[in-house]
Amino acid sequence: MPWEYNGDDNDNGGNKPPTDIEDVIKKVFNRAEKGLSGGLPGGPLLLIVILLVGWLATGFYIVAPDELGVVKRFGEAVYTTESGPHWHIPKPIETVLKPKVTQVKRLEIGFRTISTGSPARYQLVPRESMMLTGDENIVNAQFIVQYRISDPIAYLFNINNQTETVRVATEAAMREVIGKNDIDIVLTTGKNKIQQDCEGRLQEILDSYKAGVSIVAVQLQDVHPPKQVIQSFQDVASAKENKIRMINEAEGYSNEILPKAHGKATQMTNQAEAYKAELVNRATGEARRFLANFAAYKQAPQITRKRMQLEMMEEVLSGIDKIIIDPKVNRSLLPLLPLDARPQNFNRSTNQSALTGSQSQVGRIGQ
Repeated sequence: MPWEYNGDDNDNGGNKPPTDIEDVIKKVFNRAEKGLSGGLPGGPLLLIVILLVGWLATGFYIVAPDELGVVKRFGEAVYTTESGPHWHIPKPIETVLKPKVTQVKRLEIGFRTISTGSPARYQLVPRESMMLTGDENIVNAQFIVQYRISDPIAYLFNINNQTETVRVATEAAMREVIGKNDIDIVLTTGKNKIQQDCEGRLQEILDSYKAGVSIVAVQLQDVHPPKQVIQSFQDVASAKENKIRMINEAEGYSNEILPKAHGKATQMTNQAEAYKAELVNRATGEARRFLANFAAYKQAPQITRKRMQLEMMEEVLSGIDKIIIDPKVNRSLLPLLPLDARPQNFNRSTNQSALTGSQSQVGRIGQ
């Protein structure tokens, strides 16, 4: 069990009193020596009293607002003190340690900051950053861990070399978490989950050590393949990006074409339904008209036949210029060329045939 605090809190550890008290003690001893050398009465007793007072004065100490005083008695922690002035039995009976319990400490793993200027300079530590993934690939991971002291007594007395212990535990936790994930997840989408898993696993390890440490955060700074194969990984990543891009383009084209095809099919279906309805309605109307004509025909056959003939002549001869001549007077008439406008392809034989046909139709109507 370590008795001396070897942290990085820049405190005096209770191992020496403040400078002003040392000056007072030196002055007291100097006066005591002068008094003894001058032959003052009771010199030895005065010296003992002065030494006792000076020794007791070394027990005064001040705890800063961000610190907690841990008093040791013969090397064993007996109690703690809050911020402010306090007194303990001076050494060698009691000593005091003053760790900074509110300070968030920061450790760099896989790299070290050399300079914080612009630009910042870093030094890589491959023995800490090279790790094996779950699919047996190697990645180079640099990360930091932030922690603070949660139990000062446990932090000071349960572990030795506290900073290095936290560093080694963090590295082990990160190796374990990365070893459970494939390299694609480590390099792309799994960074947040890896940080959370590592933080939880690291806290479990430190709690098993009873280290008195609370993990604030684990942050990945950079994760990439080793230099020897980084170009190959970039090619693979580019190929995957191209694959995703082509899939997206194909899906976009599909989303553009399918609605058009569905719309056209719906349009054709609607047109067919409309044409079907039109034909059905027309056929139904014609059937009803035929039945109506048939009923009228049965009541008056001659009149109905005559009306049907006239309607047919009106339909056939409508819009046609025709001259109908009675055959009895045909020989006494002088045929003249019509003076009205005629088409250029006017054919007399055609007109004559039309005239003959009209005469025959008139003959049939007159019968």
